[in-house]
Amino acid sequence: MKVIICGAGQVGWQIARHLSGENNDVTVVDSNPDLVRRATDTLDVQGVSGFASYPDVLDRAGATDADMIIAATYSDEVNMVTCQVAHSVFSVQRKIARLRAQNYLDPRYSDLYRRNHLPIDVVISPEREVAEAALQRLAAPAAFDTESFLEGRAQLLGITIDEDCPVINTPLRQLTDLFSTLRAVVVGIRRDGVLFAPSAGDQIFPDDEVYVFTDTEDMTRTLEIFGKTQQKQERIVIIGGGNVGLGVAQALEARTERIRVKIIEKDREVAEKAADLLDRTIVLNGDGLVSALLEEANITSADAVLAVTDDDKTNLLASVRSKEMGCKMAISLINDPTLVPLMGPLDIDAYINPRATTVSSILRHIRHGRVRGVYSIGDAEAEVIEAQVLGTSPIAGQRVRDVSFPEGTLIGAIMKSKKIVRPTGDTRIEEGDVIAIFAMSEDVREVERLLQVSIDFF
Repeated sequence: MKVIICGAGQVGWQIARHLSGENNDVTVVDSNPDLVRRATDTLDVQGVSGFASYPDVLDRAGATDADMIIAATYSDEVNMVTCQVAHSVFSVQRKIARLRAQNYLDPRYSDLYRRNHLPIDVVISPEREVAEAALQRLAAPAAFDTESFLEGRAQLLGITIDEDCPVINTPLRQLTDLFSTLRAVVVGIRRDGVLFAPSAGDQIFPDDEVYVFTDTEDMTRTLEIFGKTQQKQERIVIIGGGNVGLGVAQALEARTERIRVKIIEKDREVAEKAADLLDRTIVLNGDGLVSALLEEANITSADAVLAVTDDDKTNLLASVRSKEMGCKMAISLINDPTLVPLMGPLDIDAYINPRATTVSSILRHIRHGRVRGVYSIGDAEAEVIEAQVLGTSPIAGQRVRDVSFPEGTLIGAIMKSKKIVRPTGDTRIEEGDVIAIFAMSEDVREVERLLQVSIDFF
């Protein structure tokens, strides 16, 4: 498949990394020659310097025979015009645009993106994706990473193993014997910075970061087995009242259970807008790094603080100060992946990576066939792919033990007739099953082959 990626920043580069690694013809376009050079030097891609919305630039990028264009520049307007030019001049069939401004996303104006108006097939909103990720972190506060699969019936949990974890030094095969009714599978372990898919004989050690698939009904029990206690979130302080903070507060207000939410926002205009749009949430105007304002927000009795300003350092410092003042849990929005190793030393419980959430969302719309979801783990180290098993798939009708999965691949869960099944060697994979597979990045292509899935749309 021939793909043009407009924007060679963090998101564009990561998408290019995924697609070029799967033998696609990828061209990266950016107005910054240095970013284009970085892409061409580190990836198997072609590069074009120039403004993506210019017809001659798209022409040089090969738009005349491109199958897809992904507009992920920093400008919403450039992204929209790029899709329009790709459609009107070059008849590119599949167009994906990243749009940040919430005004463009108002449901009242959804007709704007129809083919005979502004032809965009898929609109990705980073702020909405990040807000959803924040809500998932709050739903599983003991995990540093979470994602829902199989219609919400299964969860992927990232759990840091502490010294007092009751199952350390225990081979994974023994966990199955000890907790025979637990619908949970360890699919990935990061140890000393290296992520791998474990075998049945591997053990879990302190400081490991473990990725576990679990039935949603078994989530609390799974966390307890790995030494974590699930706390009920009743009082939440959000630092940053922009689109992300506002989106989280609105979602929390819409829930049936009563959750007390307070927002701290430095910009007065943004704070007033948030106050106007929220009913029960208290909005405080001021700096979330100021102790007196945190005290006014009752941070000492808060169950969680969610720092989601547009500045990483502010989020980190606000989280540290909140924890020092007595807040039970801190979640930070971190754009710069090089800051993630500071999470442990700073005692920050979880983080949200906007790049990873946006990349996962775009990949979800790129994958074709019966793929229903894709989640990118870490720095594109692995993916979790959710797909429906086709009758033409080589794995249909086979037992799990008889399928030649790559070494870096594990099945996390299988959904049969809306029921979650923990996979064993004897489990038979049948046509129509929905399967969630953890795969190291280098094994994704082979997993797609086994699922009889292609990212080619045509």
